Amino acid sequence: HPCPRHDTKGLRKTRMLKKIQICLCFFFVSGILYEISLLSGCFFSYVPMSKHFLTPEQILNLGKSIIFLETTERLEPPPLVSCSVESAARIYRDRPIILFMKGLTNDTALDMNSSYAAFSLLSSMKNVFIFPLQMETVFQETPLLQWYNQVVPEQEKNWVHVSSDASRLALIWKYGGIYMDTDVISIRPIPEESFLAAQKSRFSSNGIFGFPAHHKFIWDCMENFVLKYNGNIWGNQGPFLMTRMLKTICNLTDFKGTEDHSCQNISFLNPQRFYPIPYPAWGRYYEVWDKSPNFNHSYALHLWNFMNHNRKAVVAGSNTLAEKLYKAYCPTTYEDLIQNAEVRDFTRSEDVV
Repeated sequence: HPCPRHDTKGLRKTRMLKKIQICLCFFFVSGILYEISLLSGCFFSYVPMSKHFLTPEQILNLGKSIIFLETTERLEPPPLVSCSVESAARIYRDRPIILFMKGLTNDTALDMNSSYAAFSLLSSMKNVFIFPLQMETVFQETPLLQWYNQVVPEQEKNWVHVSSDASRLALIWKYGGIYMDTDVISIRPIPEESFLAAQKSRFSSNGIFGFPAHHKFIWDCMENFVLKYNGNIWGNQGPFLMTRMLKTICNLTDFKGTEDHSCQNISFLNPQRFYPIPYPAWGRYYEVWDKSPNFNHSYALHLWNFMNHNRKAVVAGSNTLAEKLYKAYCPTTYEDLIQNAEVRDFTRSEDVV
């Protein structure tokens, strides 16, 4: 007769194996659901802390990222950068918003508890991701790698701009999505997938553009970047590059009204979409208007920070157009970095007295 004790041991083993199988199935299903949640955009409704374990590639491979670049060494994003990223995060809630910062390294410990106010503010947003900008990695498998290995940054007078021009091309070619300058305030979603932004008739900017991954136009731009490289001419690798490449495939004409142009499935968007205030009038953003424009034909607004040599800034209570834009499209930045910062500065000055 079989021993009852041995039967009991056998039953225990069988139960244990079943429990292990159930656990393995649970983890397998959880993994699948996690991947689905990433692809579906549901991920952004989860706890923000979980995102800090993800790599740039994992986020970028989801596609449709909104990409910002900081190619200086600074670690504290100024209010305009914070406003640009926050406004994009609010307008594109189901898309990852990525800020690449050259000053960051993999060893830099900055998060929601950072002493940098803007860094902490942006890190707390569920769909905002902040990563180090590692150019050699970004340029891998693109025509730009050879150029990058040969160029001497210390001898380049426009290196901050040139390196940004190159990085945005490589990232959009590899992963697709939309690139935006850090002085662009988003006000409504861009409905186009493949587009360039006209700064004026027959002239393209490179401050904002979007393409799916591995688009031929972006590859051709990278090749021309290297072939026609001249770092001494500001914009030669940026807006002038985009314009000359667009001219090779399109017969550019003047814009009339607010219509967009299209050529070979690339939308060339009207200047009203992003540049309703042209660069010679950039200072108007920091003026008080009798009646503020409604920007009904715009998707985003470029504030021309490159022109802002006097460092005009948004001041709480000034009633300027820029202040109104901050209040409407990046209210957290406005409250934390403009209003509260002025209160803190005032308190410090009172303490000193």
